[in-house]
Amino acid sequence: MTKKRAALYLRISTNSQNTDNQLLELRRYCDRMDWRIVQTYADKGISGATRERPALDDMLVDAAAKKFDVLLVWKIDRLARSTSHLLEILTHLRTAEVGFCSMTESIDTVSPQGRMLLTFLSAIAEFERELIRERIKAGLNRTRSEGTKLGRPRIGFDIAKALRLRQTGSGYKQIARELGVPRTTLYRGMQAIPKSPLPKQG
Repeated sequence: MTKKRAALYLRISTNSQNTDNQLLELRRYCDRMDWRIVQTYADKGISGATRERPALDDMLVDAAAKKFDVLLVWKIDRLARSTSHLLEILTHLRTAEVGFCSMTESIDTVSPQGRMLLTFLSAIAEFERELIRERIKAGLNRTRSEGTKLGRPRIGFDIAKALRLRQTGSGYKQIARELGVPRTTLYRGMQAIPKSPLPKQG
């Protein structure tokens, strides 16, 4: 029987940290599962909240090309910090027919329990989107009450869309590219928006 081809993804937040411990544990896990490691992707000194990561991007491209059968990580937070981003990655893997496994959390998308996880994540992601919409609405209402004009600003980008993308974890570079404006213009415009407190819950 052909061994399952495994890809490893590792991430550390600071350059002073080391991926060796994660790598050692992941290799041992693959040995126990009789998986063959075909590629290792590592992002160093990058926050998990950052969506634009070189190794992560390479991994997603290779997954679409079916260069491996399962992606193994040490913990889910090595892959993504927000539910919406995690769901986006897992959906990409599922579309490519690539499995996902988190070693220390005993989570995989191959088993029935893993498939149920995707259903839960979809529901949680939708809940998060609703919260973000409520926060944006509350912030815009507060800005209106203070007499600030809203709508499309003179700097030439959609404030509501920029805020929504920022809340879901997108970086300024990614938002600027999506809105078609220079990153410096976007940053100055976002910094000029009055900060509003989050609505109370319960």
